[in-house]
Amino acid sequence: MRNLNLDQLQALREVVALGSFSAAAQKLQLTQPAVSLQIRELEKRIGVRLVERMGKRAYATPAGEELIEHARRLAQDAEQALAAMRRHRDGWLGRARLGTSVAVCTYLLPPVLVTLRREHPDLEVAITVGTTENVVSRILANELDIGVVTMPVKEHPAIEVKPLREDPMMAFFPGGERNLPKQVTPQYLAVRNLILNQRPSQTYKIIAGWFEAAGIELRPIMELGNTEAIKTLVAAGIGVGILPLERKKGILVYGRTQVRPLQPVLMRHLGIVRRREKSLETGLKIVYEALLTLSKRRELPLAYPGKS
Repeated sequence: MRNLNLDQLQALREVVALGSFSAAAQKLQLTQPAVSLQIRELEKRIGVRLVERMGKRAYATPAGEELIEHARRLAQDAEQALAAMRRHRDGWLGRARLGTSVAVCTYLLPPVLVTLRREHPDLEVAITVGTTENVVSRILANELDIGVVTMPVKEHPAIEVKPLREDPMMAFFPGGERNLPKQVTPQYLAVRNLILNQRPSQTYKIIAGWFEAAGIELRPIMELGNTEAIKTLVAAGIGVGILPLERKKGILVYGRTQVRPLQPVLMRHLGIVRRREKSLETGLKIVYEALLTLSKRRELPLAYPGKS
């Protein structure tokens, strides 16, 4: 079967919608014989009858009704494709699909996105949040263009990983707790109620490795996928969190927390991930270079930063 003709499919849709070849011809600004020819050629191409007359009105056959459903979707796709090409013609920079974690999206991306919006208002940035594994798999499937993820990233010949920045992991305690040590060890935290990131996350894995190195099995009482939710529960006195500290103050919904550095020191390393063969077109290159500025943002010393 040869490829479908969008003009013929449109003619079929209009004939059935208006119930008349002449009415369809008038709407399409064609002659009635031209519309009739389009329908006949479409039926010949497919090999089934698509339109039948009952009295003076034209109706779709069952095959015609099913084809019209497909034709509607094809018409929408065609219009979206043309709209995309018009944007490129008019200087549109394109669309970058970025994958990252909730924490990075909350704490690190806002200033980058503000700058991109101010300097490149025609650039679209679509953000998807997920674990490192999820983001990398979607980049491999070409569902995302760039990822800012927690390292390490499993090696893959199609993937390029560029180290971006490192942030200290800290223990978060309720704001009113007294007599906390200046630094906290795995042994000290092992007897506390720990509230951590979800188990599939890379952050959880590096924390588990930190405890494992001390010969301690990690047993959190709760796992959550949102950094601010963890901080809020810590502030409420439910437990202790271990989180990367990108900046001194978060957006706590409730209460206060106080933080202590870990001993031995534990860092969260971030990297930019993309497919090696994927070309950095104008818009994607702008986003990529904007993300690289995150490596220059050092808002925190590694020493004890106090309360938040």
